[in-house]
Amino acid sequence: MSPLAGTQRATSLSSGALTGQIADYLDHLSAERGLSPNTIQAYRRDLGRYAGFLHDRGIHDAAGVAESDIAAFVAWRSEVKTPKGTPYRATSVVRSLASLRSFHRFCLLEGITPSNPADVVVRPKLPRSLPHPLPLEDVLAILSSPKGGDPVALRDRACLELLYGAGLRISELVSLDVDDVDLEEQSVRVIGKGDKQRIVPLGSFACEATSAYLRSGRPKLATARSRAALLLNQRGGRLTRQGVALLLKKHAVAAGVARRVTPHSLRHSFATHLLEGGADVRVVQELLGHASVATTQIYTLVTEDHLREVYFTAHPRARRPVGKKKSSPVARPRR
Repeated sequence: MSPLAGTQRATSLSSGALTGQIADYLDHLSAERGLSPNTIQAYRRDLGRYAGFLHDRGIHDAAGVAESDIAAFVAWRSEVKTPKGTPYRATSVVRSLASLRSFHRFCLLEGITPSNPADVVVRPKLPRSLPHPLPLEDVLAILSSPKGGDPVALRDRACLELLYGAGLRISELVSLDVDDVDLEEQSVRVIGKGDKQRIVPLGSFACEATSAYLRSGRPKLATARSRAALLLNQRGGRLTRQGVALLLKKHAVAAGVARRVTPHSLRHSFATHLLEGGADVRVVQELLGHASVATTQIYTLVTEDHLREVYFTAHPRARRPVGKKKSSPVARPRR
């Protein structure tokens, strides 16, 4: 069974308690925990595949799920391929298990099940994956790519400067309204994960780009459907995540940056460049909106790797000279 088939089968189930239990759980995430629509959609996809998998095993109620069923689902998720024919990443499998644990915890608290069968399922090990920030010269080349004073160029420049200047997630960027930017105070109000609000300072370049866009770009793009949205597409609607990704790709190519660049690449670069410049990790944590400093500390590993790379490349006594072989001991003549 393919993951998509599992999702489609789960959504088509009209009987069985499991469908209603999942719907109640998603309502709980939205109404009581206040999670974002993107996060809830991720839970919906994970639990849709899970429901389809259980349906094929003849299970239609969370109360009938055993530890072995969840372990089998995790094994299946680790083996199946994406619609493109590639394996799912280990992070996707781990996220699916986290969704299941949370769902079954909800069922336990609601009295649907006597225990949480997902708690004892071993989580797959994740390889340590470090962020891949861009060199500063590549970032500067991308930020300088939008040329001219037409509305789209002004918007693109403001978009890129806000992404890097404030280290925003793409979802945070596209949800910005005009009133969220305070150019006098040089700051932007950001609604992050879990609807947590933070105020992030804006540098002079980001302020200048945003000011020029608000003055000469946005008024020409705006229509009745624009409402309060800050970044607009050419039809006057709110700029989408896909729109930001496409414009960034266009300007990365124009800047001659060979590697793949995503909006999160600029966020990674924002954090890494701050730490390399001497910023305290706790300050960077607040700027990024990380709930735990452990999430931010991964960027310190990136800067340590960079320091090692520079050291072993530049220090004259760091490496053995190329081509120089260790001399063998000279045999002493017998007496």
